[in-house]
Amino acid sequence: MEIRVLRYFLAIAREGSITNASNYLHVTQPTLSRQIKDLEDELGQKLFTRGSHNMTLTKEGFIFRKRAEEIIAMVDKTEEEFQAMETDISGDIYIGGGETQAIRLLASVIKDLNNDYPDIRYHLYSGNFDDVTERLDRGLLDFGVIVQPADLSKYDCLHLPSSDRWGVVMRKDSPLAKKKYIKKEDLLNLPLICSRQAISNKKENNEYLAWFGDDFEKLNIVSTFNLVYNAALLVEAGVGYAVTIDEIANISEGSQLTFSPLKPALNSGLDVIWKKYQVFSQASELFLERMSQAFDE
Repeated sequence: MEIRVLRYFLAIAREGSITNASNYLHVTQPTLSRQIKDLEDELGQKLFTRGSHNMTLTKEGFIFRKRAEEIIAMVDKTEEEFQAMETDISGDIYIGGGETQAIRLLASVIKDLNNDYPDIRYHLYSGNFDDVTERLDRGLLDFGVIVQPADLSKYDCLHLPSSDRWGVVMRKDSPLAKKKYIKKEDLLNLPLICSRQAISNKKENNEYLAWFGDDFEKLNIVSTFNLVYNAALLVEAGVGYAVTIDEIANISEGSQLTFSPLKPALNSGLDVIWKKYQVFSQASELFLERMSQAFDE
């Protein structure tokens, strides 16, 4: 299985036909058709359903596309790292993270490093803990920014000098919107929208679950989320109240939403993580060094 053929497959999947992919790749249509047929024979699976003017992915094709995208991303990342060795310090740094104000801290490091090494490029990927760690484990990310609670036993980490404050995002016309703080008792009989990461981590040091205590099992959790933007849309629609971190959902004057912190206060630590025994590129080594200087004091 050749990398070139994987690129052909992805182009056809994206363009929707042999004709369009041929024009994009500057490769003849018979060549593309033959290569994809050979690929299907090699895999023993049909990857496309062929129409008179289009090609659509089969169920097996969708699965193979995800794998092909990961392989191509890894190949491109490896090539970029080795090409960067031949020039002044340059290259690409891949950072994943959830929605958190901690990105502001990393932005200051990026700006500082960019002043000294303008040829380094940065790629940000948004996702929850599972999304980020999966890509870290596959080598598609160099660093992840994680909001606690999370199991970091597989990773090295750098604690950030900041924390995220938990509270409730609700509609401004909600009865709770008049409260300066939200207590546990206020939430027991309400439809709640909760962080999937926070409630799925059952470890004893999960401060989120500990805040609710024995009453956690009594909560009426109508939905879970991994990104706050989507949870905010549910809140706007009147589905429920989102228990989430501050400064992420839009609660500006023109918004329908507002935020009130929990009482007693609940704050989550923030970490930058990377794989143990990770071999970094020059660019990533410099980034880690600058983060350590800025935060590990």
